[in-house]
This record gives sequence, structure tokens and C-alpha cells, in this order.
Amino acid sequence: MFATPAFAQAAGSAGATSALTSFVPLILIFGIMYFILIRPQQKKVKEHKAMVEAVRRGDQVVTQGGILGKVTKVKDDGEVEVEIAEGVRVRVIRSTISQVISKTEPAS
Repeated sequence: MFATPAFAQAAGSAGATSALTSFVPLILIFGIMYFILIRPQQKKVKEHKAMVEAVRRGDQVVTQGGILGKVTKVKDDGEVEVEIAEGVRVRVIRSTISQVISKTEPAS
């Protein structure tokens, strides 16, 4: 049951290296979490931002609320005017556009 003095002395000398080796798995976990969770999410946010910035008049869009409509006016202050039915126009914040269904080509 009791540790002999020889075993107690041998365990004390490896204290500095065991502290370093105990942090290696923690560092590996953070590295794996970065590449599995954080990096793909950042990429997705960047793609969404680029999509929202490229929205122009005539595009068919879906908002986060599930409303389908056609962009009739793009304003500079982060708003877009979307026509959801004939004669019914709604102002929508750009960042709430979740998907662009069909894009229009710029006039040449």
C-alpha cells in the first residue's frame, strides 16, 4: 500500500515534462475544433456576405422569414425593396436575405 522512497523520488523528477505533455492533448483538441467548426463557419459567413453584397435589381430572393420576392430597388443604407406580390413592396434588411434564387445579368 505504501510507496517506497525509491518510487517517490523517481516520480518527482519527471514533473516538468509531464506538465508539458498534459497540455499537448488540449492544444490538439483546440486545433481540431478550429478546423472542424470555426473555419467552415467563417467561410460560410464570408460567402453569405459576398452574396448579399452582389444582390441587384431583378434578382429573385428568399428572406430568412421564408418570403419569396423580386428585388425592385437596392438602397445604400443596407436595405432592399422586395416585391412579394404585384404592387406589394416590402423593405428588407440586406443581411436577412438567405438565398438568391435567380440572378439577373447586368445590362450591357
